[in-house]
Amino acid sequence: MRIQVVRSGGFAGIERRAEVDTSARPDAPVWHALAAEALAAGRSARVPPGGIADGFSYEITVDGRTVHCAEPHLTEPQRELISRVLKEGA
Repeated sequence: MRIQVVRSGGFAGIERRAEVDTSARPDAPVWHALAAEALAAGRSARVPPGGIADGFSYEITVDGRTVHCAEPHLTEPQRELISRVLKEGA
Protein backbone atom coordinates (compact mmCIF):
# COMPACT_ATOMS: atom_id res chain seq x y z
CA MET A 1 0.00 0.00 0.00
CA ARG A 2 1.28 3.47 -0.88
CA ILE A 3 0.23 6.29 1.42
CA GLN A 4 0.95 9.86 0.34
CA VAL A 5 0.37 13.06 2.28
CA VAL A 6 0.56 16.60 0.93
CA ARG A 7 0.44 19.36 3.53
CA SER A 8 -0.23 22.91 2.38
CA GLY A 9 -1.10 26.25 3.94
CA GLY A 10 0.18 27.33 7.31
CA PHE A 11 1.76 30.67 8.12
CA ALA A 12 4.57 30.34 5.54
CA GLY A 13 2.45 28.58 2.91
CA ILE A 14 5.16 25.98 2.23
CA GLU A 15 3.96 22.70 0.76
CA ARG A 16 5.38 19.45 2.12
CA ARG A 17 5.02 15.99 0.55
CA ALA A 18 5.85 12.56 1.91
CA GLU A 19 5.09 8.96 0.99
CA VAL A 20 5.30 5.61 2.75
CA ASP A 21 5.17 2.21 1.06
CA THR A 22 3.89 -0.34 3.57
CA SER A 23 4.48 -3.45 1.46
CA ALA A 24 7.67 -4.56 3.27
CA ARG A 25 6.88 -3.18 6.71
CA PRO A 26 6.24 -5.52 9.64
CA ASP A 27 3.75 -2.97 11.03
CA ALA A 28 1.77 -2.79 7.76
CA PRO A 29 -1.55 -3.85 9.38
CA VAL A 30 -1.38 -0.82 11.70
CA TRP A 31 -0.77 1.49 8.73
CA HIS A 32 -3.62 -0.11 6.76
CA ALA A 33 -6.08 0.32 9.62
CA LEU A 34 -5.09 3.98 10.09
CA ALA A 35 -5.35 4.61 6.36
CA ALA A 36 -8.82 3.06 6.17
CA GLU A 37 -10.08 5.19 9.07
CA ALA A 38 -8.48 8.35 7.69
CA LEU A 39 -10.03 7.84 4.26
CA ALA A 40 -13.45 7.11 5.73
CA ALA A 41 -13.49 10.46 7.55
CA GLY A 42 -12.09 12.58 4.69
CA ARG A 43 -13.83 14.49 1.92
CA SER A 44 -13.30 13.39 -1.64
CA ALA A 45 -14.11 16.85 -3.02
CA ARG A 46 -11.20 18.51 -4.81
CA VAL A 47 -11.67 21.61 -2.69
CA PRO A 48 -10.43 20.95 0.84
CA PRO A 49 -12.80 21.63 3.72
CA GLY A 50 -12.56 25.03 5.34
CA GLY A 51 -9.98 25.29 8.05
CA ILE A 52 -8.61 28.09 10.15
CA ALA A 53 -6.45 31.03 9.17
CA ASP A 54 -2.82 29.93 8.83
CA GLY A 55 -3.86 26.31 9.47
CA PHE A 56 -2.76 23.35 7.40
CA SER A 57 -4.81 21.53 4.77
CA TYR A 58 -4.01 17.95 3.84
CA GLU A 59 -4.44 15.69 0.86
CA ILE A 60 -4.20 12.01 1.76
CA THR A 61 -3.86 9.49 -1.07
CA VAL A 62 -3.95 5.76 -0.45
CA ASP A 63 -3.45 3.53 -3.49
CA GLY A 64 -4.98 6.13 -5.81
CA ARG A 65 -7.92 7.21 -3.62
CA THR A 66 -7.61 10.80 -2.41
CA VAL A 67 -9.41 12.64 0.38
CA HIS A 68 -8.98 16.13 1.79
CA CYS A 69 -9.05 17.39 5.36
CA ALA A 70 -7.96 20.49 7.27
CA GLU A 71 -7.12 21.68 10.75
CA PRO A 72 -8.85 21.85 13.18
CA HIS A 73 -11.26 19.26 11.77
CA LEU A 74 -8.87 16.29 11.69
CA THR A 75 -9.96 13.03 13.25
CA GLU A 76 -7.47 11.22 15.50
CA PRO A 77 -6.74 8.57 12.84
CA GLN A 78 -6.10 11.33 10.25
CA ARG A 79 -3.84 13.21 12.65
CA GLU A 80 -1.86 10.07 13.50
CA LEU A 81 -1.53 8.93 9.88
CA ILE A 82 -0.43 12.38 8.71
CA SER A 83 2.11 12.62 11.50
CA ARG A 84 3.54 9.17 10.75
CA VAL A 85 3.78 9.71 7.00
CA LEU A 86 5.39 13.15 7.33
CA LYS A 87 7.83 11.78 9.89
CA GLU A 88 8.81 8.54 8.14
CA GLY A 89 8.07 9.27 4.49
CA ALA A 90 10.68 10.24 1.97
